Amino acid sequence: MSKTLKLIKTNASKHTFWIVAGITVAGIIVLAETSRRRRKAMIIKREDFGAFLERFELLPFPQPPPPAAKLPLSGLTFAIKDIFDVKGHVTGFGNPDWQRTHEPADKTAVVVTALLKNGAKCVGKTVMDELAFGITGENKHYGTPINPNMPSNVPGGSSSGSAVAVAAKLVDFALGTDTIGCVRIPASFCGILGFRPSHGAVSTIGLLPNSQSLDAIGWFARDPSILHRVGHVLLQLKAVEPRKARRLVFADDLFQLSKVPKQKTVYVVGKAIEKLSGYQPPKHINFAQYIASNVPSLKGFCQHSTNMPNGISTLKALSSVMVSLQRYEFKTNHEEWVKDVKPRQGPEIYHCVLAAINTTYENVKTLYKVKAEMRAALQSLLKDDGILVIPTIADPPLKLNSKKWYSNEFRDRAFALLSIASMSGGCQVSVPLGKDEGFPVSVSFITYHGADKFLLDTVLDMYTSLQDQVSIASNSAPLPDVNGIMDASELLKEKGNAAFKGMQWNKAVKYYSEAIKFNGTNATYYNNRAAAYLELGCFQQAEEDCSKAISLDKKNVKAYLRRGTARESLLCYKEALEDFKHALVLEPQNKVASLAERRLRKLIS
Repeated sequence: MSKTLKLIKTNASKHTFWIVAGITVAGIIVLAETSRRRRKAMIIKREDFGAFLERFELLPFPQPPPPAAKLPLSGLTFAIKDIFDVKGHVTGFGNPDWQRTHEPADKTAVVVTALLKNGAKCVGKTVMDELAFGITGENKHYGTPINPNMPSNVPGGSSSGSAVAVAAKLVDFALGTDTIGCVRIPASFCGILGFRPSHGAVSTIGLLPNSQSLDAIGWFARDPSILHRVGHVLLQLKAVEPRKARRLVFADDLFQLSKVPKQKTVYVVGKAIEKLSGYQPPKHINFAQYIASNVPSLKGFCQHSTNMPNGISTLKALSSVMVSLQRYEFKTNHEEWVKDVKPRQGPEIYHCVLAAINTTYENVKTLYKVKAEMRAALQSLLKDDGILVIPTIADPPLKLNSKKWYSNEFRDRAFALLSIASMSGGCQVSVPLGKDEGFPVSVSFITYHGADKFLLDTVLDMYTSLQDQVSIASNSAPLPDVNGIMDASELLKEKGNAAFKGMQWNKAVKYYSEAIKFNGTNATYYNNRAAAYLELGCFQQAEEDCSKAISLDKKNVKAYLRRGTARESLLCYKEALEDFKHALVLEPQNKVASLAERRLRKLIS
């Protein structure tokens, strides 16, 4: 080998060594910096519970000089969902591809400006479900805000960051939006107050739309007086109006969807108003049956099932109309962007967007007709003094990264309750009532479109008494179930059977109950009473009676069939499926069980 070639090789080896060394050192530095930034991000996330997407300060307008009154929101801080425009900032809609493909806003949203004018300071934008489509609060790109009350569980969405910022005491109040529950769910899951105003009552100029017929700007607070003050500013309410009497209407059938003991919900609210003046005796109704009779256009959307009572079928139909309306309007608003950009999305949001974009909508006019009929029906029920009382949501917060979101059962039970205010356009407030078995409990008060001040005043009036009753209920022994302490004999059973054949369901329950008092170990008495309860729409009682009958007679096919029916009516599909499978094991040729099993398997899948 020539001397020149050896020299070139030697120099090349030296340079290669230094190049490799340089790359290695640079790599170590990059990794160290990446690690440092991750640690810093984790520290920041722990400090703000992952609620904030962007921190900044929008200072309030100057306080006018004396003798002008102090601005109503002076000294308060607030955060806003990443769906509101702020001048000079890109409104990200919870998705990095949306942020990348849009320019900074040239104006600040009207609602944000109103809060600044009234003395509040904005401290940043919060994380949300992508495109305002989810209800769990999880975000694949920016992380899921940590529920301060239950860190292992979801905070609820889509206004997750705003709810967490309030629950964690990072701000005094926060703005969110509510389309199909996006304020009410996180308020319930995080144990704070959440208000959805009447549709159209608060200006949406400077707000990215998801579905404009359902979208409403809502807000969260820990303190009812702050909830009230923010409401007065945003709704531009008069400071003083004559006090009206109040009439609470409990939707008994909807409380059956919740497994929280009524002692911690219905009983607490009932006892709270006993201590207050201006409240009429409460009324109890089957709300789903009322809607079935008063919203005629829903009939075309009902799934006619031999196993599902008319009322529950109506609630599922109302939910399906709500979801169809949301998807139709989302497609109208954003189809072009979705098809052009093909944004990266989390799995939950991907399925929602895909369904919205790929669905063809042939009965759009009927969707809007149902909405108009629903508003009229709620106005007719509540008139000018009524407040509907329901559970905010049926189930506790899901575990983080839970696959249960994809279960129709969770979604159907949630939307059955959430569709009432969304489809009527009425106002609703979620009020925390402590905990049950470690999970947050809440109820909601709903009233007719335009009665926002009436509802805000009611919350302010009731809140202290409600929390007093929560403390009493949490320290009390469980109340006896008046539907479960009942008696019997064969003669009474026969009287019950005769009443049942005559379709006198309440009388049948009375006779079967008397029979059980005499003989509480006869499975037939419980089973027969369950059949009467099913006819009355008392599904929880029917389920309990069937469970008692099964404990006394493991081969009671009718008890399994009736319990399956009750559970399906309560939208507990998996438990219902198990009951019908048990019935088929005992009676393989049973047609009712066979049809029900196929139907439920399809629903669950």
